[in-house]
Amino acid sequence: MRIEFDEAKHAATLRARGLDLARADEVFADATLTVEDDRQDYGEVRYITIGFLDEAMVALVWTRRDDAHRIISMRRANERERRLYGPRF
Repeated sequence: MRIEFDEAKHAATLRARGLDLARADEVFADATLTVEDDRQDYGEVRYITIGFLDEAMVALVWTRRDDAHRIISMRRANERERRLYGPRF
Protein backbone atom coordinates (compact mmCIF):
# COMPACT_ATOMS: atom_id res chain seq x y z
CA MET A 1 0.00 0.00 0.00
CA ARG A 2 1.32 3.39 -0.97
CA ILE A 3 0.92 6.24 1.54
CA GLU A 4 0.79 9.91 0.50
CA PHE A 5 0.44 13.09 2.53
CA ASP A 6 1.05 16.81 2.33
CA GLU A 7 4.58 17.58 3.54
CA ALA A 8 3.50 20.72 5.44
CA LYS A 9 0.73 18.74 7.19
CA HIS A 10 3.26 15.99 7.94
CA ALA A 11 5.64 18.45 9.62
CA ALA A 12 2.81 20.15 11.55
CA THR A 13 1.43 16.82 12.81
CA LEU A 14 4.87 15.61 13.85
CA ARG A 15 5.57 18.87 15.68
CA ALA A 16 2.15 19.30 17.35
CA ARG A 17 1.17 15.69 18.04
CA GLY A 18 4.38 13.71 17.84
CA LEU A 19 2.78 11.47 15.19
CA ASP A 20 4.51 10.63 11.91
CA LEU A 21 2.15 10.41 8.92
CA ALA A 22 4.84 8.40 7.12
CA ARG A 23 4.11 5.55 9.56
CA ALA A 24 0.41 5.30 8.64
CA ASP A 25 1.13 2.04 6.81
CA GLU A 26 1.92 0.50 10.22
CA VAL A 27 -1.60 1.36 11.39
CA PHE A 28 -3.16 -0.26 8.31
CA ALA A 29 -0.94 -3.35 8.69
CA ASP A 30 -2.69 -4.40 11.90
CA ALA A 31 -6.32 -4.68 13.01
CA THR A 32 -8.36 -1.58 12.17
CA LEU A 33 -11.91 -0.32 12.13
CA THR A 34 -12.77 1.89 9.13
CA VAL A 35 -15.93 3.88 8.44
CA GLU A 36 -16.82 6.37 5.73
CA ASP A 37 -16.78 9.94 7.01
CA ASP A 38 -20.11 11.24 5.72
CA ARG A 39 -20.56 14.05 8.23
CA GLN A 40 -20.29 16.59 5.41
CA ASP A 41 -19.54 16.85 1.70
CA TYR A 42 -15.77 17.02 1.36
CA GLY A 43 -15.80 16.81 -2.42
CA GLU A 44 -14.25 13.34 -2.12
CA VAL A 45 -14.96 10.16 -0.18
CA ARG A 46 -13.12 10.23 3.13
CA TYR A 47 -12.61 7.48 5.67
CA ILE A 48 -11.86 7.41 9.37
CA THR A 49 -9.72 4.48 10.48
CA ILE A 50 -9.13 3.59 14.12
CA GLY A 51 -6.07 1.47 14.77
CA PHE A 52 -2.84 1.35 16.71
CA LEU A 53 0.61 2.87 16.38
CA ASP A 54 3.19 1.95 19.02
CA GLU A 55 0.37 0.50 21.18
CA ALA A 56 -1.49 3.84 21.18
CA MET A 57 -4.96 4.00 19.62
CA VAL A 58 -4.97 6.55 16.78
CA ALA A 59 -7.51 7.94 14.35
CA LEU A 60 -6.55 8.43 10.71
CA VAL A 61 -8.59 10.43 8.23
CA TRP A 62 -7.74 9.53 4.66
CA THR A 63 -8.98 9.26 1.10
CA ARG A 64 -8.06 7.12 -1.90
CA ARG A 65 -6.02 8.81 -4.60
CA ASP A 66 -5.30 6.51 -7.51
CA ASP A 67 -3.45 3.57 -5.93
CA ALA A 68 -2.54 5.41 -2.72
CA HIS A 69 -4.02 6.14 0.68
CA ARG A 70 -3.69 9.92 1.06
CA ILE A 71 -3.52 10.74 4.75
CA ILE A 72 -5.40 13.89 5.70
CA SER A 73 -4.83 13.73 9.45
CA MET A 74 -3.62 11.52 12.28
CA ARG A 75 -4.29 12.04 15.96
CA ARG A 76 -4.49 10.04 19.15
CA ALA A 77 -7.96 8.59 19.65
CA ASN A 78 -10.03 10.60 22.10
CA GLU A 79 -11.59 9.15 25.24
CA ARG A 80 -14.94 8.50 23.55
CA GLU A 81 -13.27 6.63 20.68
CA ARG A 82 -11.14 4.56 23.05
CA ARG A 83 -14.22 3.62 25.07
CA LEU A 84 -16.36 2.79 22.00
CA TYR A 85 -13.80 1.03 19.82
CA GLY A 86 -11.23 -0.31 22.28
CA PRO A 87 -13.26 -3.43 23.18
CA ARG A 88 -13.49 -4.36 19.47
CA PHE A 89 -9.76 -5.00 19.23
